[in-house]
Amino acid sequence: MTMSPAPDLYADGGAHIAAAVDLVKVHQQGQARIRALDAVTVGFARGRFTAVAGPSGSGKSTLLHCLAGLDSATSGQVLLGDTELTGLSDRALTRVRRDKVGFVFQSFNLLPQLTALENIVLPVTMSGRHLHHDLLDHLVGVLGIGDRLSHRPAELSGGQQQRVALARALVARPVVVFADEPTGNLDSRSGTEVLDLLRRSVRDLDQTVVMVTHDPRAAAYADRVLVLADGRVVDDVDTAAGADVTRALRTVGRHAR
Repeated sequence: MTMSPAPDLYADGGAHIAAAVDLVKVHQQGQARIRALDAVTVGFARGRFTAVAGPSGSGKSTLLHCLAGLDSATSGQVLLGDTELTGLSDRALTRVRRDKVGFVFQSFNLLPQLTALENIVLPVTMSGRHLHHDLLDHLVGVLGIGDRLSHRPAELSGGQQQRVALARALVARPVVVFADEPTGNLDSRSGTEVLDLLRRSVRDLDQTVVMVTHDPRAAAYADRVLVLADGRVVDDVDTAAGADVTRALRTVGRHAR
């Protein structure tokens, strides 16, 4: 199923490979209806690193989950490539997530019974696709986990587990990598290393990364900072084009208080 791109998103010739159009998500909590996303329209360009920032409850994780097909919207449209996710069957959504999306989670989400290497290649082997061994070797080298491939997650530090998760997300050559608070369970040094590696995946592999964070320091690694508050976009700063990153970080900090 395809959709007609919204003109304001595609004025640059259709460069966006993920988009939300008039996206609304309402949660029912008892008698109350909580509007987690309030008519959000935004597009994400290929080969760029976008940080979606804001305080707890701002809607940033809900937006990421809807974009990634992990959650359904109440209304509006979600586009990944030329595929509209709205209305797809569970099987079709699973196929889209498997073939087009890479995930990096705060809690790593590694299978404890598998080795690091087995965790990395699992999405590729399960889908029956060809494993690009050159890319695998490159990622293992860049991530510095070559001596940890036979270890299981319990034998790895948090930083090492997140490196394995990042390799798993990148080895399948996804259309986009969604990272949900990827440094949330890491110390500052390991967190900085993971952010550096995400930055390098954009620069060296032309990967598209959309990262949710509440941390202004993490947001500073991105080309663009999209700030949400109360389910709405309250600022959108293109730092790669020379916009003032300080302004974006002030906006994140202000809404985080």
